[in-house]
Amino acid sequence: MTAAEQRPAAPAAPTNGASAASAHGTSAAHGNSAVSANGASPPGRGSGGDVGERPGGGPRPRRWLKAVVVFLLITIPAGYMVISALQSRNSGEDKQENASATGLTQGWPSKVQRRIYDVWIPGYSNDVAFYETNSWKTSSLYVQFVTSVQGLDRFLVRLGTDRAELENGRVTIDADDAKKVGWRIGGDEDWSGMVLKQKEPQPELDITVDFDNRRHPKVYVVSTVTP
Repeated sequence: MTAAEQRPAAPAAPTNGASAASAHGTSAAHGNSAVSANGASPPGRGSGGDVGERPGGGPRPRRWLKAVVVFLLITIPAGYMVISALQSRNSGEDKQENASATGLTQGWPSKVQRRIYDVWIPGYSNDVAFYETNSWKTSSLYVQFVTSVQGLDRFLVRLGTDRAELENGRVTIDADDAKKVGWRIGGDEDWSGMVLKQKEPQPELDITVDFDNRRHPKVYVVSTVTP
């Protein structure tokens, strides 16, 4: 046997196809590793992220939330309109009841009423009540209150007069006016009264005071305005 026959044969070189396949496989392996390292989604899942997020990132708009907002924007103003209408209606009904009442209303007349009828009520007065009548000829405000002697003096001074103008035993509010509001006026010497006539369009005031309690006199006033 010759020397050439005794040498081992050298391995055959791979074909071009095998080399390309091997190289492609290696590149694919490296590509998959790079994708996994960069945090990209694996093939077949896409890049949309979690459910509820838009492809570009951020949460998807929720349709039910938009519907709730639209509903509130419609119903809240409508609710305010209904409440306002009910309040206006109740206010009108209260005024009608006060106007048609046949008796005194406990409490202070409004500031507008006190200004129109020129009836100033001293602070800290008790047993305050009023009643108003209106007609095409005249309008009158009936007022009662219990005050101190100093309060009575302030009340009269505001009208431009004083306690010396009160006539002992005189009742200036007639029986018909007293009957309208259930007043029981007169009958003894503890009563004093005066009529305050003012230049039109200022009202005329009939004032009668009960001095049964000298420290806390009770004042009755009927103020009449003639249009």
